[in-house]
Amino acid sequence: MKNDEALHPPVDPIMSGIKGHCPRCGQGRLFDGFLKVRPACTNCELDYRFADAGDGPVVFVILIVGFVVVGAALWMEVNVNPPLWLHFLLWIPLATVMSLALTRMLKGVLINLQYRNNARSGEIDRG
Repeated sequence: MKNDEALHPPVDPIMSGIKGHCPRCGQGRLFDGFLKVRPACTNCELDYRFADAGDGPVVFVILIVGFVVVGAALWMEVNVNPPLWLHFLLWIPLATVMSLALTRMLKGVLINLQYRNNARSGEIDRG
């Protein structure tokens, strides 16, 4: 049992990350602003220096948003055949909003999973 499990019961990393909460206590805020990670939790004072999501959230966002937007645009082009300006009017705002919302959520989830699995940079074997 990890040292902090006696004070803080395990938190669901997926829901905690989506909400942008602390990976240890599940109550403090993870972000300071939109995507900037706070220095520490305001509730349990967990130091967030370990948190480095890197490019992971952006890769997932590109794949998910690309699949949804390109698939919907192709379906609409084949079945409805709208003018080009309507494509721009629909898909550019949708891709922008989806990208911004998913980036924050996926960054929170990846940081929470990083804490839960005790992941560190450059380590393969911990034995």
